[in-house]
Amino acid sequence: MTIPNQLTALRILLVPVFVLLLLHEDPSFKLAGVIVFTVASLTDLYDGWHARRFNEESRLGAFLDPLADKLLITAAFLVYVWMGYLSLWMVVLVVVRDVVVTVLRSWAEFRNQPVVTSVQAKYKTLLQNVFAYLVMVLIFLQKSELFGNRSAELIGDFLFSSALDWIMLTVTVVTVATGVSYLMDNWDVITGNHEGDA
Repeated sequence: MTIPNQLTALRILLVPVFVLLLLHEDPSFKLAGVIVFTVASLTDLYDGWHARRFNEESRLGAFLDPLADKLLITAAFLVYVWMGYLSLWMVVLVVVRDVVVTVLRSWAEFRNQPVVTSVQAKYKTLLQNVFAYLVMVLIFLQKSELFGNRSAELIGDFLFSSALDWIMLTVTVVTVATGVSYLMDNWDVITGNHEGDA
């Protein structure tokens, strides 16, 4: 277990902690949830840099790193559905896309033909993380007593507005599109028609 893989494992372990904290009614716990999510996201940035800088890239890390990202984002989106902020069908599309891609990546690894994450997929992950983080901060600010009832009402109106639905729809479309692009780019590897490493 290299340092990058240890950080990835930590990110996975932080997922249930972040969920429990964010679901708590106390604003202090919600703030702690935001902090935990932020720390988990930052470990993703650092472990990739560390692996490249110190030549500690591994096939295990190549599999676990995107898996940890998907678990973190999926947990956040499901919490938002539970709270009534996001539509379930869009989150289901995101989750199905990520499950399909993860299974296919695992199949490619098993066949000794690992595939490289595309630039578009990395942008997709960034978009998901930024969106999840902003919604999380708004949830905390809505419950916080720091900004008064009027601010809480405005934030609540936005969280239940069609504007948030449209933003989530954009995230969903980008996520599904990168999944389709992944299938097209790696079809030979997936179907076994590709010879040699990807």
